[in-house]
Amino acid sequence: MKTPFRDRVELFANKDVLKDHYEPDEILERDEEIDQYANALQDVVDGWEPDNVFVYGKTGVGKTAVTRYMMDALEYEAEDRDGVDSVTSVEVNCHHHPSSYQAAIALVNELRADTDRDPLTTGLSTSDVLNALFDEIETREGTVLIVLDEIDNLGDDDMLLYQLPRAKTNGNIEDSQVAVVGISNDYTFRNDLSPKVQDTLCEREIKFPPYDANELVTILDDRADRALSDGVLDEGVIPQCAALAARDRGSARQAIDLLRESVNVAIEDERETVSEGDVDTAVERVERGRIKDSIKDLTTHGQYVLLAVTQTAIEGETPVRAKELYEVYEDVAAEYASEPLSQRSVHDHLNDLSMLGFLRQHDRNYGRGGGQFFEYELDVDAAMVQEAIADADDPVA
Repeated sequence: MKTPFRDRVELFANKDVLKDHYEPDEILERDEEIDQYANALQDVVDGWEPDNVFVYGKTGVGKTAVTRYMMDALEYEAEDRDGVDSVTSVEVNCHHHPSSYQAAIALVNELRADTDRDPLTTGLSTSDVLNALFDEIETREGTVLIVLDEIDNLGDDDMLLYQLPRAKTNGNIEDSQVAVVGISNDYTFRNDLSPKVQDTLCEREIKFPPYDANELVTILDDRADRALSDGVLDEGVIPQCAALAARDRGSARQAIDLLRESVNVAIEDERETVSEGDVDTAVERVERGRIKDSIKDLTTHGQYVLLAVTQTAIEGETPVRAKELYEVYEDVAAEYASEPLSQRSVHDHLNDLSMLGFLRQHDRNYGRGGGQFFEYELDVDAAMVQEAIADADDPVA
């Protein structure tokens, strides 16, 4: 049988090194942040109750990778150093568990993963779920670090962030100690928490700045050495990938994606070297992939609002005020047989879409007579959004 597959091309030595799931053994260009992390967690090694740690930074700047590295280093240190209680870290992504209740269940099940205890399911009361979580923490008889990635997805549902830091004070645990490590790309997330939670957390903040072009070159050189065969890259490919990513979001993930797609372009053209022109072709592919993935990550009504702005932009009627857009949004929701949200909720979604880079927000001030308000316009290609929505079939919850 003749198939459409090519013989394996030797440009890649190990393509997995350029995939999102790859975790390097060494963290490059984040020495300062690692030192801050070590200072924040030093109390664990010294035998004291640890501070809560909140890590902020844009997508792709190493927050999660450094956090996992630090958790591994801390567990190793606890095993290797005499007189240090055991350390257990457990990680849950709040994008997949966007409420305190769901996140607590996921934490229990992660802690039970290496035991013979049955996993929790939904249907239990909140107090029962919290008691199960406290029981799992208590059985460790050491320090338990609760890592909540994309913690901003909890929004103002801060029950878990209130209960965990007070667990020992409230008598829910006695022989263990617990701390929260929150990871977020939203610097204002803390402002959404209730004052009592803000006071209880007593957190240490670590901010991850975007990578600059030189730092991205270092990271890409290391990945290329591991992922690609010798001599397949023209001299300017890595600097170009680094410069483009630094100018956009300062994201290592974006730079690595550009490098991987540039190699794919050369392979598809049946060439044995990768040129700077291949990077130009890769830019559009990566952008389309980013938009598609980001749209899939939006809530159902976030997708409806984006569709409403896109339709308005195609009709040449942007920038548009939120109240004028609302009727278009209602029509989109009706097309999917969904009950529309309030105008206030749509306004919140518009702000979120602006923060994520889908929309550009304009602050208009026409004085006493005209008032002050925001207008919104699409900040990505409308056809690209439509293609991503079509590929996603129906908007997803």
